[in-house]
Amino acid sequence: MRLTLHRRVLLGAALAVTLAALPLATPAGAAEPAGSEAPPVALRVATYNIHAGAGEDNVFDLARTAEAIRALNADVVGLQEVDVHWGTRSNFVDEAQELADRLGMQAFFAPIYDMDPLTAGAPRRQYGVAVLSRYPILDAENHEITRLSTQVPDPVPAPAPGFAEVTINVRGAHVHVYSTHLDYRADPTVRRMQVADTLDILAADSGPKVLVGDLNAEPGAPELAALWQDLRDTAPTGGKTYPAINPVKRIDVIGTSPDISVVGTNTIATSASDHRPVVSDLLLHQRGN
Repeated sequence: MRLTLHRRVLLGAALAVTLAALPLATPAGAAEPAGSEAPPVALRVATYNIHAGAGEDNVFDLARTAEAIRALNADVVGLQEVDVHWGTRSNFVDEAQELADRLGMQAFFAPIYDMDPLTAGAPRRQYGVAVLSRYPILDAENHEITRLSTQVPDPVPAPAPGFAEVTINVRGAHVHVYSTHLDYRADPTVRRMQVADTLDILAADSGPKVLVGDLNAEPGAPELAALWQDLRDTAPTGGKTYPAINPVKRIDVIGTSPDISVVGTNTIATSASDHRPVVSDLLLHQRGN
């Protein structure tokens, strides 16, 4: 069932941003699928856990976050750990709206938690994931996947929102982009359940698909194995992403459906968060949806 609860599309100013392209790693298989008719459409996608706007130094600085995202020169960016009026750690800022405004992009925010304000009349406190896009967002949904809440005592695995999906029109090519943040605990049980939920959501959609996010496990982890039956990792030998300074593991990942060609992927060194962002150059071969 498609969810409408918590759905919200935030429109930033229509500001064109042109930046020099980043150097990319060796292509991970850029051959065009057999039978392609129309010329492929280029799309640069990124994933970034923004640590609620705080850097590796734990100092909140959303301007620094915005500049780190701008430097990626990405058309679409999946974000994790996004605060919207959440608390003092992020000055109660609506980070999704603020980043959209600063970058001249459209945004969709998908809350994982949606809580009462601390004071009467204040906006609701929300925390979740988001997608920023230079291209028109045609549709947006906040799906439920299994979660183990951090906001209640003695939580049990249960469906909860916070899995963002947007359908984007990239010069006539429609693509589904999903932003996710999987469970962080050492026990892989909930992550395994989340992977099963993710595959069910993706199976309901047709056409090109891009999944980005903080998986909180390396791509080769057993609980993630089912993902790679339907998707492919754009950087199987890519750089480590966490922590941002002297990273030791690659948990921030971009995956694509087989009908998308991967030109190259790079992990970007920055301390604007406690994670490093990952950016992939892709080619879309289908028109419409």
